[in-house]
This record gives sequence, C-alpha cells and structure tokens, in this order.
Amino acid sequence: MRLIALALMLFAFWLLLSGHYTPWLIGSGAVVAVLVAAFAHRARIDDEEGLPIERIIGGLGYWPWLVFEVAKSSVSVTRIILDPRLPISPRLVKAKYSTRTSVGIATYANSITLTPGTITVDIDESRSTFMVHALTRNAANDLESGEMDRRVRRFEGGS
Repeated sequence: MRLIALALMLFAFWLLLSGHYTPWLIGSGAVVAVLVAAFAHRARIDDEEGLPIERIIGGLGYWPWLVFEVAKSSVSVTRIILDPRLPISPRLVKAKYSTRTSVGIATYANSITLTPGTITVDIDESRSTFMVHALTRNAANDLESGEMDRRVRRFEGGS
C-alpha cells in the first residue's frame, strides 16, 4: 500500500512541476515514479516516518488550522515590527509535548517554528519538552495553553 501511495505521490508531484502533458513525458514520468518508489522500498526508506500516509486524514483537520495560526501570528508580528516602540518581550519557555511518535514530535516542533514569533531551539526527550524562543508574552502564553499540542496529538491519531 505504501509503495503504491509513494509512486502515485511522486507521479503527481512530477506532473505538477512538469507542466508538459505529452504522452511520452507522462509515460516516462510514470515509469520513473515507479522506479524511484521501488528503489525507496528496496532501500527501506518508505517507512511511516518517511511517508506517513496514515496521517493524511488527521492532516485534513490539522493543516488548515495551522495555516490560520500562521496567518494570525504573521499579522501580530507585523504589527510589532511596524510599531515605533517595538513592543517585544522575548523569552525562552519550556513547552511540554504529549505526542508519542517521531512524526508527532517533528510536526509539533516544526509547527512552532513555522508560526511567526516562535522558534523551537531545543528538544529534551527525557522530559518531553521543547525549549522555545518566543518574541512576546502572548506568543509564549499561546504556546503554554497546549492547544497546538492537543491538535498535533489528534493529528497523530491520539485523543
């Protein structure tokens, strides 16, 4: 199943980037996608971490929420930058995570970093915490509320 999904995703990506849809190019793109998927399978890099197809359904709920959060934070950071007083209050905070898989941990850490005004600077796996630099008190408070952690846990298949 994962091998077929990988081949289909590679082929779709190739079609998207190519922009040329002649029979020869479509056929050669399909053949190359299958060969690359077969190589990935043989090299054992088509695992859950490399291709988390089980997370697609959870992603349909998570990714739109993350896009909204990134947009909301972008507006907030833009206001701070344009304010002549530059009202920042930078701080380092520890954010607890309850995700169970490496995909969940990476998704959470990257989601923090994608959100303007915060960046994940360290992971302490023994304590299940991230060290996060937040540009403002509000950004730190939003992170400490645990909403993103709950959504990532739901994304990875938890409750």
